Amino acid sequence: MKIVKIETHIMGNPPPHRGGLNWVFVKLVTDEGIEGWGECNFARYREYTLVQLLKELGNRFVIGQDPFDVEKIWEGLYKSSRAHTSHIFQHPGGLTGQAIGGFEMACWDIIGKVLNRPIYQLLGGRRNEKLRAYSYLYDWGAGDPPEQAGPAAMGLVEKGFTLFKLDPLPPYVPQPREISLKELRYADAVFKSIRDAVGDECDVGCGTHGQFTTHSAIRLAKVLEKHDVLWFEEPVPPENVDELARVAQHTSVPIATGERLSTKWDYRRLLEKQAAQIIQVNVGLSGILESKKIAGMAEAHYAQVAPWMHCGPVACAANIQLDVTIPNFLAQEVIETMGGLQAEIVEEPIKIEKGYIVPSTEPGLGIGGVKVEVLDKYPYQPERKRSPFGR
Repeated sequence: MKIVKIETHIMGNPPPHRGGLNWVFVKLVTDEGIEGWGECNFARYREYTLVQLLKELGNRFVIGQDPFDVEKIWEGLYKSSRAHTSHIFQHPGGLTGQAIGGFEMACWDIIGKVLNRPIYQLLGGRRNEKLRAYSYLYDWGAGDPPEQAGPAAMGLVEKGFTLFKLDPLPPYVPQPREISLKELRYADAVFKSIRDAVGDECDVGCGTHGQFTTHSAIRLAKVLEKHDVLWFEEPVPPENVDELARVAQHTSVPIATGERLSTKWDYRRLLEKQAAQIIQVNVGLSGILESKKIAGMAEAHYAQVAPWMHCGPVACAANIQLDVTIPNFLAQEVIETMGGLQAEIVEEPIKIEKGYIVPSTEPGLGIGGVKVEVLDKYPYQPERKRSPFGR
């Protein structure tokens, strides 16, 4: 079996839908007519660049390959090495990593369909019968009155969620930045409102997108400790693992990170320096098999895995295939209950019941196929002013 065709799609994600501005999907077709789908899971402002990258890398490293040769295809894309091509691209970042992740999950989708098995049965089988899901707190945003955070949180609890996360402070550039005392008091009021509303019935994660200096992050961590926050996500920019480890050493709140990391080599330093206890592996940047390896590394360090996901249903389905198999799974990020446009795109929507994902038993990614006619209904969306978290 050989891959003979690559097809790309950019789909606009108009308001009020959650999860990014535009989504980029890639479809691989074999010489036997079997299709596999992948997704570049955060293409914002680089959609057409990603499409061009998919075409260039695909023509050289994917077309003509057997989709079962996942390791070979992944290594070729990662190192950009075949015959006498340059080694300079070995160590891909957020752009090339998305292309690799999209191709890799599409290969696995084909493999599962050929064997008539969900991917997780080919990666060690079912370890977790259902998967704890969590979502952003979309009905409240940083800058809104703190007292409104609690009622908004109850809205998610009523939908069955026992975990959600929020960014208590709006992002600023440049980063890292200092936190004012006024902002610390505001964050304290936000989490107090939430804890007063949900009590002990729900866990809460704090996101910051790496915006603070080390000492500011440590000060905010003291606030989070008061409210039994489950994790402190990307307290400092991800480039400096030593400073992330410094934050971890100064707080009892587990540090979570990973959405901007690509491979096992990125996570090696993170784990060895004890810089994070919750690994938010990004399947869209790493691929399913690479993420499985990263989860194994985390398991050896007694770290838990809560995969990142702020995108469309194809990448989410790839995450789920990983989650089912790993013993150190903590929770899976989703976009609310994955309804609306998320469900409309795929033949078999992702099922969430009472805050838990019910893994599909269908072959491949478990979503059947992607409805191209639906993608075509939603054209590319130009940049618009909105929160980076989908509000």
